[in-house]
Amino acid sequence: MSLKEQLFEELKNAMREKNTLRKNTVQSIRTAVLQVEKDDHVELSDDGVIQIIASQLKKRRAALPEYEKSGREDLISELKQEIEMLIEYLPRQLSEEEITVIVQQTVDELGITTQKDMGKVMSAVVAKVSGKADNKLVSQIVRSILA
Repeated sequence: MSLKEQLFEELKNAMREKNTLRKNTVQSIRTAVLQVEKDDHVELSDDGVIQIIASQLKKRRAALPEYEKSGREDLISELKQEIEMLIEYLPRQLSEEEITVIVQQTVDELGITTQKDMGKVMSAVVAKVSGKADNKLVSQIVRSILA
């Protein structure tokens, strides 16, 4: 079953169970997927859907500190639940150690020794870990290795 089909089944189940939070979260993912498909005139594969879910996750994680500043515990709790739901759809996330190994291998393969070639390393590593690691963390690791 493709990820889009799985999302559709999750939406139906959430509606049957009257789980509003899950329904809204899945609907937001499906809406983003449909928007990309219509805008770009493409049929997204599971990898494309995973990238959209990762983007949705990143947006919610970025919003969390703002919610915490406002002190709205109800919204904070809801946002944390949404984040957990989004993580369920992503492949297992790589640990820092695993990312470090991949970055080091890529640096060695490309023969890069200076910080100014960070872009080359980043593009190669991001292609390898797409959907499995946060690009911000990857960037930090690349910087530390090239420093």
